[in-house]
Parts: sequence; C-alpha cells; structure tokens
Amino acid sequence: MSDNRQSLSDLGAALQEQRETQQDGADASAEAYLAGDVEAPVQRAPLRAQELDKQGRAYATGRRKDAVARVWLKPGSGKITINGRDQEIYFARPTLRLVINQVFGITEREGQYDVICTVKGGGLSGQAGAVKHGISQAITKYEPTLRAPVKAAGFLTRDSRVVERKKYGRAKARRSFQFSKR
Repeated sequence: MSDNRQSLSDLGAALQEQRETQQDGADASAEAYLAGDVEAPVQRAPLRAQELDKQGRAYATGRRKDAVARVWLKPGSGKITINGRDQEIYFARPTLRLVINQVFGITEREGQYDVICTVKGGGLSGQAGAVKHGISQAITKYEPTLRAPVKAAGFLTRDSRVVERKKYGRAKARRSFQFSKR
C-alpha cells in the first residue's frame, strides 16, 4: 500500500514539474514575441486549388432574387459581355455597372479579366447582383489567394432574400383588400 502511495506522490511531483516547465516555456515565448524577437504564429487556411476548364477559364454560377447568372472569367482586356451584349448596353444604368465592377475594385484587378456571362430571370437589379456573385465566385476559382478580400467584402455570400409569395384572400403577400363599410 505504501508503495502505491509513494509512486502516486512521485507521479504527482513529476506532473507538477512538467506543468511548471511548460508555463516557463510559454512565458519565455510570450516575452520574446512582445520584445519583437519572434514573429507571431500565423494560422492560415489551406490554399484552395485553381479550378479552370479546358479553355483556361474559370466558371461559376451567381444567384440573386430570381436571377441566375452563368459566368466565365479569363485573362484579357476587361471586356464584360452579358447575353451577347456589352455591359454598357445591357445594364444602361451606371449603378448596375458599378455593382458588377465592385469585385474588380476590391481585388485591384480592373481591366485584367474578360467576363462572358449569360443571365436569366428576375429584373435588371437582381441580374446585376447575380453577375456580381458569379464574378466573385469565378475570380476566387481563378486566383484562390483573392478569396480572403472577396469574402471579407461579403461578395461570396448569396443574398437569400426573395420575394414573398402572394397568399389567397390578400391583395399581395400581406396587404389586405380595401375595407368597404357599405
């Protein structure tokens, strides 16, 4: 019985000594970091692989409201073609063109990529949002290092808001019919 107590106390002493040495090592590394001798350990996510098709393009699908955009991205002069038409013709409003080009502004890649996309469904605003979402996905597939700034800007997240459906007995989704007293 006394042998067991002796071995337990030896084990406890060894554990206490090990904890003290670990604490001393952590204190020393913290002091070295604060003094500027050692750089902070950086935790990085594993880099994703580049995803290209046989023509050397990155493909992605973007969605917003009811609109769905299929986007192909390749290095070029910065020409953006939507449904066979230039972006200035398809999206006549400057705000919609601004929405599309936000991704290139964040990543500092203006005029470096050609974009070809087909877009269906929804209105022009939803289509512009879908194209932006598709370009964001495609540029991260072409250059995986750009994923962090694009994700930080919130461009990779699909905006899940959609129009609420109309219900029976209602004029619209929630609006009642006008009340008539007589």
